[in-house]
Amino acid sequence: MEILVTGGTGFIGEALVPVLCAKGHGVTVLTRQSDPAQISDARFIQELSQLETPIDVVINLAGASLAAKRWNAAYKDEMVNSRVLLTQRLGEYFRAVEKRPVIWLNASAIGFYGPRGDETLAESADTGTGFAAELCRDWEAAAKKAAGDARLCLMRLGVVLDKEGGAYPQMAQPFQMGVANWIGDGEQWLSWVHRDDVVAAICHAMDNADVAGAVNVTAPTPVTSRGFCAAMRKVHRTLVAIPMPGVVMRAMVGEMADELLITGQKVLPQALLSSGFNFTHADIDTALKAIET
Repeated sequence: MEILVTGGTGFIGEALVPVLCAKGHGVTVLTRQSDPAQISDARFIQELSQLETPIDVVINLAGASLAAKRWNAAYKDEMVNSRVLLTQRLGEYFRAVEKRPVIWLNASAIGFYGPRGDETLAESADTGTGFAAELCRDWEAAAKKAAGDARLCLMRLGVVLDKEGGAYPQMAQPFQMGVANWIGDGEQWLSWVHRDDVVAAICHAMDNADVAGAVNVTAPTPVTSRGFCAAMRKVHRTLVAIPMPGVVMRAMVGEMADELLITGQKVLPQALLSSGFNFTHADIDTALKAIET
């Protein structure tokens, strides 16, 4: 199949694109980079008008990181524009061409559910409140309109872990310095997933016609912040264990602390499991061992 990937040079895309190419698909990456590093046999374009062949599958991963900067008004606009406006632009382009995609995989995030305490959340759960929830809701709405009659999968990503990027390097830094810590009271849930399983889940959703709608891309065993700390101490030698108070996190990163760090969600991948998907890294100990070896 001919596949268009947006965000193909990002943390997930750089792992996904070589896998798609190895499977024999034709892959075109839409990127803002003028001279991107070559990834397998993928083609790179800066504008949709440069597409040379009809597209069967859209994999829309583009979006400014929620954790890259403090959430001021300008960066909030960037997070919205890089997701919602780009998705709208994709829809406008494909509505104007003769052959439209038949499969549309759109990234989203478990931020869709908002802070929910100990509530167990499957894909049927309602949206929550807060900026992240509103952003995910608007992004998904744009994807539904853009996809048209294509089979749409809304891939609600948890916290993606791997050594090369994402949140893990920052999460691991205190432990590498001998300090084990957790955030706040440590009882908030962390719904995580290894990057390898994200790539496999995207391929699984693309290849299985019975997968459609919201798809939670999280490991089946979420952990609390204290649970993550305990697992990290198995792979890092630490000398002291101390909490990171919520007030300190708020002072450091502002609004982001309350939405992404001090609170959490207990999310389960019901749609993936029901469709027969098997996680390579189903528990946090297995995932951290793979990352650290």
